[in-house]
Order: sequence, then structure tokens, then C-alpha cells
Amino acid sequence: MTPTPPENLPELLYIQDPLCGWCYGTSPVINRLQEEFAGRVDVSVLCGGMVKGEDVGTIAEIWDGLKTSLNDVEQVTGVQFVEAFKALGAAGDYRYDSEPPSRAIATFRQLTQDPARAVAFAHAVQTALFRDGQDLNDPSTYNDLLAPFGVDVVEFQRRWAAPESARAAQQEFAAVARIGVEGFPTAVVRIGEQGYVLARGYQPYEQMRAGLEQLLREEMSR
Repeated sequence: MTPTPPENLPELLYIQDPLCGWCYGTSPVINRLQEEFAGRVDVSVLCGGMVKGEDVGTIAEIWDGLKTSLNDVEQVTGVQFVEAFKALGAAGDYRYDSEPPSRAIATFRQLTQDPARAVAFAHAVQTALFRDGQDLNDPSTYNDLLAPFGVDVVEFQRRWAAPESARAAQQEFAAVARIGVEGFPTAVVRIGEQGYVLARGYQPYEQMRAGLEQLLREEMSR
């Protein structure tokens, strides 16, 4: 007889932004935790809206500072920002706006009703920008990203373009702000009604794994 999986598992909530370089460096850590803690912890992703409202503009406005930060991310996390993205930055006219890619992630979540797969899709969106230099403001960019997930492209595009999806992304930004998250990435563990900050900013895998194990042990001992 197959055992019934436990309900209401602790949740690791990964709060990130598609345009956040440190989040790009953190996503492989989250993916690895998701694999290792499968059956013990559910993992989901929220987008925080790092670049929205009056902060939206061309990448030229932030490129000098961003280039410095990319070097730091590469050295600390081991991810690489390749020439396609650096060429996008050097050209200067790319519109840096968190809403369109966050809307894509929200749309994916609505369509699949699968928070675990949304974590992988969110990383695919980051990779499209930071590795491949693709335009996350162009809805056609997401067509190839959806293929490995078996998501219907026509339905995705219909929903992505709908005003309801834009509102869903804005509501997600507001929800992140309400829980007091001020920087990305942030990892929060929810156990029952309690929430615990696991990490603010990048942490290497072993450090985050140890912190998660400790939280789970403490909860078991209560």
C-alpha cells in the first residue's frame, strides 16, 4: 500500500524578481533545495517588483552600477552573465521593468496550478534575460520557455495580455511589500501560521540547507 503524502507541508517561499542579478545567482540554490527536501517542504516563488512605477526606465540609466554588481554576483555565486546580456546593457535601450516577466510567472502559475513548477519557470525567465539576452517585455520570448512545461502557448499569450494578469502581478508586488520584504532575494519558511526568515540576500547552498534543517528540527521538537 502506497503511503499517503503528508498534507500542509512547511513551505519555502522564495521571494525574488526576474530582473535581480542576485536572484539569478540564488535560483540554483533554491532548485537544489527543492530537490533535496522533496516530500518534506513545498517550494513556491513570488515576484517582488524590484523595478516598477517611477523606477522603470532604460537599462542605460543603471548600467554602470549594474555592471559592477554583476561582477560581484559572478564571483560570489558562480553564475555567469554572458555576452548577450552585456550587449543588451551596452546598447542601452532595453526597458528595465519587472512587471512583464512577473506577469508571465503569475500567468504560468494560474495556468498550471503548480507552484513547484513555477519555481523552475521563474528560473527559465531569468536565464532568458541574463544568459540569452532576450527581451522579457516581448510576449513571444516566453513561447520557447513554455515548451518544456507542456503549457499551451496560445492560452498563455491570451492570459498574459489580459488586464487581469497585470493586476495579478501588481497584487503580488503589494503582497510582498505587506509582509515586509525590502530586498531580493529573500527566503521565508512558513510552518503552520508562523513565518521565519531563512535568508535575506544570497546564501550558499550548504548554509541555506543547514538553516532549513534547523527550522524543521525545531518545529518537530515543539
